[in-house]
Amino acid sequence: MANQEVPKEQPKWYVIHTYSGYENAVEQDLRNMVDNNDLHEYIYDIKVPVEDDIVERNGKKKVIQRKKFPSYAFIKMIYTNHVWFMVTRTRGVTSFVGSAGRPIPLTDEEVRRIGLEQISIEDFDIKVGDNVKIINGALEGFIGVVDSINAEQQKVKVIVALFGRETPVDLDFAQVEKL
Repeated sequence: MANQEVPKEQPKWYVIHTYSGYENAVEQDLRNMVDNNDLHEYIYDIKVPVEDDIVERNGKKKVIQRKKFPSYAFIKMIYTNHVWFMVTRTRGVTSFVGSAGRPIPLTDEEVRRIGLEQISIEDFDIKVGDNVKIINGALEGFIGVVDSINAEQQKVKVIVALFGRETPVDLDFAQVEKL
């Protein structure tokens, strides 16, 4: 593929279905495949989104990371038949999500809601003191007030009323929307 002309189209995010529990292995194998086949001009990023979850065991709270979308990985790429073939032949990949195994790209709104792309501080129109709605995660649907914003880490601290108490919650930019 190194001698082929680089396409002029923009890369898009696609969803890959994986064997259960193979998400991280698929991510690593795809990265290795990109390196070994010099596909950097076609495959830009691979992600397996995770979120922090608070579990209580034996009376102690513990934060664990769990996959937001078990059995799925996300890939930002320029679609070609060759790239499709290389991705679907990767160990642990069962298929692309789409019609007849052919990929359908995610919309910009889906990419934003899932949190696949970094949101620039210029595009983030929420300020300290704004009322926001949590749009995904364990507290989805809750309303809160922005307490602080960390642009470098793309995090926002929101004060949410939980069980009658004001509780600070750290969230990603993509997890909140302005009311």
